[in-house]
Amino acid sequence: MRFGRVLRRGAMTLCIGVGGGAAVVVWKATTLANEVALESLKAHAKSSSAAGDDELSRRIQTTPLPTRAQHLASMRTKTYDVLVIGGGSTGCGVALDAAARGLSTALVEKLDFASGTSSKSTKLIHGGVRYLQKAILGLDVEQYRMVKEALSERANLIEIAPHLAYPLPIMLPLYKLWQLPYYYAGIKCYDLVAGRQLLRSSYYLSKSKALELFPMLRAEKLVGALVYYDGQQNDARMCLALALTSARLGANIANHLEVIELTKGQDSSGKEVLTGAHVKDRLTGETFDVRARCIVNATGPFTDSLRQLDSPEAKKICQPSSGVHIVLPDYYSPSKMGLLDPNTSDGRVIFFLPWQKSTMAGTTDNNCAVTDGPCPTESEVLFVLKEIRNYLNPDINVRRGDVLSAWSGIRPLVVNPNSKDTQSIARNHIIEVSQSNLVTIAGGKWTTYRLMAEETVDRCIEVCGLKAKRPCSTRGLLLDGAHGWTPTLFIRLIQDFGIDVEVAQHLAGTYGVRAFKVAKLAKLTGKRWPMIGIRLHEDYPFIEAEVMYGIREYACTAVDVIARRTRLAFLNVHAAAESLPNIINIMAKELGWSAAQKQLEFERAMEFLNGEMGLGLKASSGQESDALESITEDEIDLYTKRFKALDSDSKGFITVTT
Repeated sequence: MRFGRVLRRGAMTLCIGVGGGAAVVVWKATTLANEVALESLKAHAKSSSAAGDDELSRRIQTTPLPTRAQHLASMRTKTYDVLVIGGGSTGCGVALDAAARGLSTALVEKLDFASGTSSKSTKLIHGGVRYLQKAILGLDVEQYRMVKEALSERANLIEIAPHLAYPLPIMLPLYKLWQLPYYYAGIKCYDLVAGRQLLRSSYYLSKSKALELFPMLRAEKLVGALVYYDGQQNDARMCLALALTSARLGANIANHLEVIELTKGQDSSGKEVLTGAHVKDRLTGETFDVRARCIVNATGPFTDSLRQLDSPEAKKICQPSSGVHIVLPDYYSPSKMGLLDPNTSDGRVIFFLPWQKSTMAGTTDNNCAVTDGPCPTESEVLFVLKEIRNYLNPDINVRRGDVLSAWSGIRPLVVNPNSKDTQSIARNHIIEVSQSNLVTIAGGKWTTYRLMAEETVDRCIEVCGLKAKRPCSTRGLLLDGAHGWTPTLFIRLIQDFGIDVEVAQHLAGTYGVRAFKVAKLAKLTGKRWPMIGIRLHEDYPFIEAEVMYGIREYACTAVDVIARRTRLAFLNVHAAAESLPNIINIMAKELGWSAAQKQLEFERAMEFLNGEMGLGLKASSGQESDALESITEDEIDLYTKRFKALDSDSKGFITVTT
């Protein structure tokens, strides 16, 4: 078995000077000759493939999407260069890279695109401040290399999908004087490592300025704050953009298509090698074979399951870890400023971020079992709430009843046999090739999906003797919807279609230039304004036309729509549940569902909301489901005092006149 780490070695020096309460950290990393050669090769490839990139861009903009049925028909008859198993960010990235090189490509996903970890992340595109800290303190060149590569990929991702990704300032509040020089040095190192890919420079804020920008912050003992920049994204839509882009470049992709068995044969030398996969359409029950010269295992947390399907003796290389996030109302945070708590009570890192006009907080980090539908627990939700209370103004009652949704994502971390817990495992990626040529890409992180895909396809070409038409072309290649997008695109939607401002901003920030196709499907509202665009729920900007367009983006179930074509389930499980009947009726009309199928879809969607999205957590913990569930004893005392102050005559009631 051939097994190697992708991260390359280098040499580094570290100097720390301490004096007068200030610490200066100077970090210098030098690369070996093979890295210089690699960068030179990449530069040459980029120059020589400029004309090919123009052709790829044209195809992405103009090629219509085949239907799912057409993809399946092709899979039954063709023999592909590459078959990718797994429709998360890594798998879709591999499919896009292979298709862009001119390799015939197929991708299959057991559930939906981004249905696993890729839709349940912290929504950040980042190098990892805490990984850089570990690299410096532990003199770990591999962690440093991972951060540097991630920061480069961060800039690229924001460039190729500006409608889905953008810079976000993140505040690091300081409550002790010694933290100021320590964290200032670390944040400046983060800027330095980013180099030319720096989004914006970090800076220091006084206490008064920090409270002005983040008024919800706890003011007591606050010394000041540091602000640095990372990227934020709509993760599920980004993954879908990768899948759709690969389809427009000729890849055949199919969700809800499960690999049951890997098929094998002999190559010209008599060696037993993989020749494809036996798959099952989970929507119809039909089975058939997909033939391919090279098979890529990009199944994330399920990496070892597929490896053992190829070879039952294969040793496990992944350690799954669960991370829980919660969503709170938008008034918990500023609309354009995040917060980082680097020192929680158990040593984890907690992010507190604005996202989709709500506030997201997380995450936890625990060993877990691998499952298709990981569920958050009440204790994990309460842990996150407890930690964010420590940083918010005491006047803000952080209530359990304010939690709008909660979810758990499984990180596919690479096992380090010397580590004692998952927090010390860096999300480095590895590429393994089995005796039968199964190419496994494991570990890594959302931000570095493109680099992981590039190195995976390089290995496929090497191992299986594939003939690519062009070198890797994905750096700088705009994704579906990005061509011609501008920050003012939403104004054209308002003026051309008479769409509500909030809805127009949402459509432009979700579909890019494809928003016009969504708008053309929108129905008249019957009002003077907005003229078109009937909302799925009055509190959120998702409209009925997105359900119809989502079906064209291969949404096959109601869960596909509420969780990944729109993000309603992630933003508010109650709103998602209330919108379900209408969503199912629209899908039934488009897909010809029977009454029995509609009922089945409703039950499955409610099971998803209750389990994976946390809707059923309070009921299962024995609490009442009415409005009183969120009131604590302290709040009861507070409201009692306020009532008595108003009830000056001690009548036991208050009369309000208008």
